[in-house]
Amino acid sequence: MRLHVRIPFPADVSAAAAMLADPEYIHAKIRATGALDHQVTVSSDPGGAFTVTTRRSMPTSDIPANLRGFIGSSLDVRQVEAWEPERAGARRGTVVVEIAGAPVRLTGTALLAPTPGGCELAYEGEVKAAIPLFGNAVEGAAAQAIRSALAAEEDVARRWIADSGAAPAV
Repeated sequence: MRLHVRIPFPADVSAAAAMLADPEYIHAKIRATGALDHQVTVSSDPGGAFTVTTRRSMPTSDIPANLRGFIGSSLDVRQVEAWEPERAGARRGTVVVEIAGAPVRLTGTALLAPTPGGCELAYEGEVKAAIPLFGNAVEGAAAQAIRSALAAEEDVARRWIADSGAAPAV
C-alpha cells in the first residue's frame, strides 16, 4: 500500500532539519504518539548528514480487534530516518519503519523542501505486510496508524517551532 504524507512547517529548511535532529524534540513527538516507552539515538557527521533511530512500544488499541490477534497487545516499532546534508536548499532522506512481532514494514523517502510559507516534509513510501490472506487489511491498519502518528508529530512540531522562535522563510 502506498503512503503519501505531507507536513507543512512554518520554518525554513535549516530550522526544520535542526528540529528533526534534536533529541528533545524527538522525545516529545514520540510521547505525543502515545508510546508506552521509547528510546532515541541521533548520530551526525561533520558534513551535515544525520540519522535518527527510535524504538517505541505502542498500544494496539487503535488497531481493529480482528487484526490484533496477528499483532498482540503492543507493538515494538523501530524507525530509522537517514538524512543527507542540505543541497540546493532541500534535504533528502530515507525512512524505514519496522514493526517487530508483525511482519509489517514501511520503506520510503523523505524530502524537506522550501515552500512560500516555510517548508514541507513529504514522506513517500510503501507499507508491506507479509501475512497471507490478511495482508491488505494489516497494511491498511498500519498505514492509518502511521498517518495518525505523523499527525500527532505535526502538532508537536508546530508548537516546537512556535516556542523556539524559528523564523519562517521569506
